[in-house]
Amino acid sequence: MIDDSLKGKCLIASSAVRDSVFDKSVVYICTHNAYGAMGFVINKQIHKFYFPDLMNHFKINIPMPPASFILHNGGPLEKIRGFVLHSSDYTERTTVKIDDNYAVSSSISVLSDIAFGNGPAYNLIALGYSSWMPKQLERELFENNWFITEATPELLFKVPDEEKWQYAVESLRFNIYDVCPRTGNA
Repeated sequence: MIDDSLKGKCLIASSAVRDSVFDKSVVYICTHNAYGAMGFVINKQIHKFYFPDLMNHFKINIPMPPASFILHNGGPLEKIRGFVLHSSDYTERTTVKIDDNYAVSSSISVLSDIAFGNGPAYNLIALGYSSWMPKQLERELFENNWFITEATPELLFKVPDEEKWQYAVESLRFNIYDVCPRTGNA
């Protein structure tokens, strides 16, 4: 059992994780307490639905949406629900502050502000989320399914998605393949 909340940290999937959603994933944790945990996968892009599609869905007419806006598969739950993980320089009525550096918003106005260049300096748009029941994440950590690392602006917003898992692994400064994927008793 862990003593401190993992809110504001990132989880790195170990080689023991074989689920297609979480295989080589990096998950930013927004909430972690006695009721469970919730976060977003930050390195898995959605390839069949794009930012212009999202803007059209909400009937937000923008002249030419920048191609750099990428939608992420935030997790297996409520895949039609959208969230924006972003730098704390931006707030609006739905914004939930995670810590001094990061916040999450989930409104049409944040998408519109991003599209028109009035949004947060850094953002990551996720459809869906990841969630753990009470003590489930602690059990998965005990079983070496996840490693914990700091959520840096580079990892969250600057490193290309296909490189985030390796970047996060290298931040650990040890070889994750030397860690036994399961625990047990002698």
